[in-house]
Amino acid sequence: MKHLRIAERACLGIHIFSMAFGLAGLLLVLPNPEFIAQLSPFGLKAFAWGMSQGGVSYIILGAIAVGLFGYRTLGLKPLLAFFLPSFFLSLSSELLGTSTGFPFGAYHYLSGLGYKVAGLVPFTIPLSWFYMGFVCFVLATALFEATPLARWQRQIAAISLGAILLTAWDLVLDPAMSQTPYPFWAFEEVGSFFGMPYRNIAGWIGTGVVYMTVATALQNGKQFLLSRRELGLPVAVYLVNFTFGASITLVLLDAQFTVPTLLSTLFGVVPALLCWRLAPEEVASDEDAPRRSEAEMDYPALETAAK
Repeated sequence: MKHLRIAERACLGIHIFSMAFGLAGLLLVLPNPEFIAQLSPFGLKAFAWGMSQGGVSYIILGAIAVGLFGYRTLGLKPLLAFFLPSFFLSLSSELLGTSTGFPFGAYHYLSGLGYKVAGLVPFTIPLSWFYMGFVCFVLATALFEATPLARWQRQIAAISLGAILLTAWDLVLDPAMSQTPYPFWAFEEVGSFFGMPYRNIAGWIGTGVVYMTVATALQNGKQFLLSRRELGLPVAVYLVNFTFGASITLVLLDAQFTVPTLLSTLFGVVPALLCWRLAPEEVASDEDAPRRSEAEMDYPALETAAK
């Protein structure tokens, strides 16, 4: 388990560094071409590679970090139960959206996010749906575990909140990626919600609800349940990805975009922090026993290393 934890933390660290590098390039370097002109030939090549491949790199590293974390803490089957529906259902939704305009509105992807599946959707997009959806869902699940609700009620509540957390992140991501001077996708219609169509919000919530519901069903009633101590990586991933989008939105767009940023904070950052803070300190319920047993089979030294 130790080597997986090291790899997980290394990927998380490089994921954060990649976003910081991208922010520096977008906010400081590109707006000041005189700085670029002073770079050496090697520096120019490094900067050009970073700007062209930085988006691909940080998404892949985020997905790997979250994947290793999920495998280490929950086991292989729960991880696959989330990864497979989140990847393939979000890809299907994106392919449908870029082809027909449903459910997100009419839009298309530009360059900068890697190879496009069917020439329409970069392969990194469903990876981002996976890793951000996973952290949102496990945070929401932890919050409702402590309530006196029945299991099915807790599951519905976790799915609903998880989809809201995911959509709240998009409130700063979409303006940052589509309306700044250096976009990665573009809407083909002027939306009423700060340039975004309202159905884009509905599409995000709907897609999140669908794949989180399928992932829950594949668990045969088990929860994706983690303790507060184990939720450090999920809450960190959520916060740094929010900060990335919010920084671009607030710096490169006008003051009106403070509103979606505040909404993202209210419906995303604040609940995510509350989910982490109010999560159970330990997970030891009867319902969780099957999950713990599976994790112990994957990592015989799990309990010893955790002490």
